[in-house]
Amino acid sequence: SRQRYVLGDTAMQKMAQSHVFLSGIGGLGVEIAKNIILAGVKALTVHDTKQCTKWDLGINFFIHEDDILSQRNRAEATLHRIAELNPYVHVAASTVPLEETTDLSFLKQYQCVILTEVSLSLQKKINDFCHAQQPPIKFISADVYGICSRLFCDFGDEFEVLDTTGEEPKEIFISNITQSNPGIVTCLENHPHRFETGQFLTFREVNGMSCLNGSTHQITVVSPYSFSIGDTSEMEPYLHGGIAVQVKTPKMFYFERLEKQLTNPLCLVADFSKPEAPLQIHVAMLALNHFQENFGRMPNIGCLQDAEEMLKIAMSVSKTLENKPQVNEDVVKWLSRTAQGFLAPLAAAVGGVASQEVLKAVTGKFSPLQQWLYIDMLDIVTPLEKMGSEEFLPRGDRYDALRACIGDPLCQKLHNLNVFLVGCGAIGCEMLKNFALLGVGTGQDKGLVTITDPDLIEKSNLNRQFLFRPHHIQKPKSYTAAEATLNINPYVKIDSYINKVCPATENTYSDDFYTKQDVVVTALDNVEARRYIDSRCVANLRPLIDSGTMGTKGHTEVIVPHLTESYNSHRDPPEEEIPFCTLKSFPAAIEHTIQWARDKFESSFSHKPSLFNKFWQTYPSAEEVLQRIKSGESLEGCFHVIKTLSRRPRSWTQCVELARVKFEKYFSHKALQLLHSFPLDTRLKDGSLFWQSPKRPPFPVKFEFNDPLHYGFIVSAAKLFATVYCVPFTEKDLSEETILKIISSVKVPEFRPSNKVVQTDETARKPDHIPVSSEDERNAIFQLEKFILSNEALESDLQMKPISFEKDDDSNGHIDFITAASNLRAKMYNIEPADRFKTKRIAGKIIPAIATATAAVSGLVALELIKVVGGYPADAYKNCFLNLAIPIMVFTETVEVRRTEIRNGISFTIWDRWTIYGKEDFTLLDFINAVREKYGIEPTMVVQGVKMLYVPVMPGHIKRLKLTMQKLVKPSADKKYVDLTVSFAPETDGDEDLPGPPVRYYF
Repeated sequence: SRQRYVLGDTAMQKMAQSHVFLSGIGGLGVEIAKNIILAGVKALTVHDTKQCTKWDLGINFFIHEDDILSQRNRAEATLHRIAELNPYVHVAASTVPLEETTDLSFLKQYQCVILTEVSLSLQKKINDFCHAQQPPIKFISADVYGICSRLFCDFGDEFEVLDTTGEEPKEIFISNITQSNPGIVTCLENHPHRFETGQFLTFREVNGMSCLNGSTHQITVVSPYSFSIGDTSEMEPYLHGGIAVQVKTPKMFYFERLEKQLTNPLCLVADFSKPEAPLQIHVAMLALNHFQENFGRMPNIGCLQDAEEMLKIAMSVSKTLENKPQVNEDVVKWLSRTAQGFLAPLAAAVGGVASQEVLKAVTGKFSPLQQWLYIDMLDIVTPLEKMGSEEFLPRGDRYDALRACIGDPLCQKLHNLNVFLVGCGAIGCEMLKNFALLGVGTGQDKGLVTITDPDLIEKSNLNRQFLFRPHHIQKPKSYTAAEATLNINPYVKIDSYINKVCPATENTYSDDFYTKQDVVVTALDNVEARRYIDSRCVANLRPLIDSGTMGTKGHTEVIVPHLTESYNSHRDPPEEEIPFCTLKSFPAAIEHTIQWARDKFESSFSHKPSLFNKFWQTYPSAEEVLQRIKSGESLEGCFHVIKTLSRRPRSWTQCVELARVKFEKYFSHKALQLLHSFPLDTRLKDGSLFWQSPKRPPFPVKFEFNDPLHYGFIVSAAKLFATVYCVPFTEKDLSEETILKIISSVKVPEFRPSNKVVQTDETARKPDHIPVSSEDERNAIFQLEKFILSNEALESDLQMKPISFEKDDDSNGHIDFITAASNLRAKMYNIEPADRFKTKRIAGKIIPAIATATAAVSGLVALELIKVVGGYPADAYKNCFLNLAIPIMVFTETVEVRRTEIRNGISFTIWDRWTIYGKEDFTLLDFINAVREKYGIEPTMVVQGVKMLYVPVMPGHIKRLKLTMQKLVKPSADKKYVDLTVSFAPETDGDEDLPGPPVRYYF
């Protein structure tokens, strides 16, 4: 379900009818296979002619030691393990040779062909065959050699894409349209349109210039708040209102064959600081292909002679290319030295991108890659220049492919690594796979992977959290992921926990715990948790690698002590909150009605029942409550509790009646009340109409039993009321016949207009509590007396069952209620309704997700992890932002840490911490003097968390200077230190105090 939000149903259906052929099930092939099987193609054939070797254990996470002992073919060994990922995909293995002489007509049954580990001459032959078919078979080739990777796509002469970005079509409210040539459309102030010149828009609900409604226009952007649409001079004058909606138009993409692209490649630039890099890698990898063909082998690991030979080939290859690019000697030499090796995380990154291209090929959704993507890891090997070539040679273990790229000393550092991984969801699963292939935490005496995740496995996780299977549903993620990691590499030492990482778990993950970690990796959705973990890493000087995805978008960020800014150094803009008055009375978009319905659910079925229970836990009997309010006592929440008690349904019939009354209140009376307060012809002080865009006048909805939307609301609301009030019901109770019978006899209260003030101020917040009148209080006493007399305030009556909103259980009716309530409100305000699927995404705040982006991001994180472990300089680290839909992949250097000047040349960064060692009788004055003596500047203010220990202007604080630090701070017996914040007097009076770094004071 999370992937449906990324691709949409049309693309999912196309994908589920497609047949794909994949040759080469090495480290890259298995990544691509995993991702496209999780995505859900109809059938995949995996082809391979090689036998499993020890080498494969470090690159293919589905090959095990027994496959090597029994000398199995790689495709056959991995077949059942990849097929297990998705029971809906038919997976077959092929082991027949694929050679220059092979008859390729068998490929006609496939819509897409992917080649890995195939010679360049055979790639060209297969590409020509695929390109010549009608319609063309989409062709993708991908390779990872040592530190370099390449990806090539050819989807035929013409390839039509229906949706290039996958973004929701934008909608904007209009405030004015000029009668001119060209007509200028202006949107509401403070709401930029974010359209681009050349896009198409259609209009609706325009008053005055109504001939625009339903018409489509190509636009030219004039400013962030306006655009032109062609000649409007002959149209009627614009009055008010109107919505402009973006229209998605198909786009044609054009491809050239591999043969032609080899000499004039069209490349995606991933690192704008090195725009020449793709062509340089193109030349180096072509030189490698020529080397293979000339010598019938790969260049030897670390061999300088072979590197020189390959450099000569590269020089001549460069001359055959159309724009004769410069040869980068470093790239050629390092590619030659490492070509036999394999970086599994690089394969994960490229495999993620390649898999997304496969999905584009079979669905026509998103913009395809044109036509090459090159990624190199020169950053990883450049600092290894001085390492002896013998360090890269094989040792006969599972890490030989990795060793050939990064050398044995760095492999050992990975084995001895202590890493803390927070989150075992989609990125977490992929990270554990990367850790296992890299041998993280496998050292004999050192090294440990610690993981934590409080969540249980849900069905919706299986589509991208690839370590989990259907039989794991409802088991803890962390324990299951740990077990699955040991299947990939049984030598990983792994501790798994189900703790949440937040300020409340301070005791679980103490400073001592963090200081034992060499690096922390976060794989979380929750921004607050990420901020908290970042603050702990900064406090304990620990590197942190953060990442996240949303649909096809992803990012990675490396945070290294003393070198980079931290996660908390930058803040995302806050999410726009919907104003209270918009939600309550003036919705203008379906998001507003969905949020209103979600709030109604929360208030009726969770919040009020919880308050009800809490009240009766505090005051155990109705008699006691009656006595106390009669004696003039004011009991908090009493009025609302008695009101709830007075409306308590005691049978299924009463639950249905209550739902029917609520229908009238929400969808008829509310509209009548608003139109009573603001009749349709109401005008504002400036003479303009009150009811104009974005305010929409409501119209009462008349209940119709035969309308599925009306009936759906009654049934879902009645079921939830029955659950909350512990009223049993049967299948017969849910029959149309029973419900019609009940509803026919319901006496619906008539509408009585009230003179309550309707809030129209957009800045107003929801009031915390509404005052209770003395008449309401008297009424409450009377009601409670009545219940006690009629035995309707017994213990069982004083309990309710609050419901926690759960979006993924379709049988609980939560989303049914929210969809029906939201769409009825939308109908009342003439807003386009949303289907259940869209409603679920918005109400459940679901983050769209797909395995391709997750795999790519986690691969990039693991590559940065190698640099962190190697203690690389600042310019080696790269942050990345990617969007596989467009596609773009942008690498940027990390942001250098900012230095804050205090004065007189004294400065600090977020990574600095001053330390003061005290003793038992150390006073606050001693502390202040100690800071001055050690760091050359005297603090004028000392704060502990939110507690002001010393602020000279505060009354009585000067006396505190004589108190001991023990007495001031009052530490617990086992506390050895306290972290304090100090600040310093400004240079000139009247300025703000100057902030200082944290000071850790040891008692």
